[in-house]
Amino acid sequence: MTATAAGHPTVPPVPFDPEVQAVLDEIAKNPQPPLTRDTLPREGVDRMFPDNDTVIAGRPIVWEDRVIPGPAGAPDIEITVFRPADSATEVLPGFVNIHGGGMIVGHRSWETARVVDIVAEHRVVAVNVEYRLAPEDPYPAGVEDCYAAFVWTHEHAAELGIDPERLVVGGGSAGGGLTAAVALLARDRKGPVMAGQLLLCPMIDNTNTSVASLQYDGIGTWQRDMNLLAWSCVLGDDLAFSDEAPAYAAPSRATDLSGLPPAYIEVGEAETFRDEDTAYALGIWATGGQAELHVWGGGAHGFDMYMPEAEITRAALAARSSWLRRIWRAAR
Repeated sequence: MTATAAGHPTVPPVPFDPEVQAVLDEIAKNPQPPLTRDTLPREGVDRMFPDNDTVIAGRPIVWEDRVIPGPAGAPDIEITVFRPADSATEVLPGFVNIHGGGMIVGHRSWETARVVDIVAEHRVVAVNVEYRLAPEDPYPAGVEDCYAAFVWTHEHAAELGIDPERLVVGGGSAGGGLTAAVALLARDRKGPVMAGQLLLCPMIDNTNTSVASLQYDGIGTWQRDMNLLAWSCVLGDDLAFSDEAPAYAAPSRATDLSGLPPAYIEVGEAETFRDEDTAYALGIWATGGQAELHVWGGGAHGFDMYMPEAEITRAALAARSSWLRRIWRAAR
């Protein structure tokens, strides 16, 4: 036995890939104060990353911001739609992106680069979704916003130039967890059928009891203390770490994973979500469902965004692209 950086006894953490570790070492040189409920960033978050045109960088892609109806009785939802510039008369596959940030921070603009790259590579129409954040708007606000955006995109597919039978929903971290929740809601409410769910290091287990959740306490990018804060904000003190939490908040609590769309599940070997994500794939397989699981050796949480030049990032992006091509081809 050994101890994590925060002092909890556990098995030794899996080491990071050398390229990943080098970036973590650089990050550690400029430590930031830990976030609390009172210091979660809100002002100016939409300006923390390059704007859409800068990200597009002259590629033939056009975009527009839109406001669509939110869930019944809730505020409207902001989205950004990206599409190939010369595709006005085409019907293309669709991709709905749900951003990460633990359901407590973040903005859709933080993932414009991921969305634009998918549009450019796969020639699809993408909808990048804004949703309400906790603790100001705890569960079920965020997931209901994301579900409403998915339903709206499906219902307006003809207007958007999207083939509704080739609509994939995806996201990273909290966005992956919300994607899994939207897939569960769509099944249970008999809503639109998505062609696939792209779950990138999804945040799906509120209990924080796995081996990995203890191994990466104080180590890596998204660490245990932030995960504890996030779930307490989303679910409140009574349900934050309880097995009784709703499955639409924490998909690991789902007792039935049958009848779900094909899933692509990606996670780093050296991160807090490793065990919950691999268990989710096992749960889908146990029902006869489809789940393609990739555990990237030495990868930290969100390694594709923190370490975009690393060899494992190039491999992960290639694997994702292959799955998307196969899903969109199969749905024709």
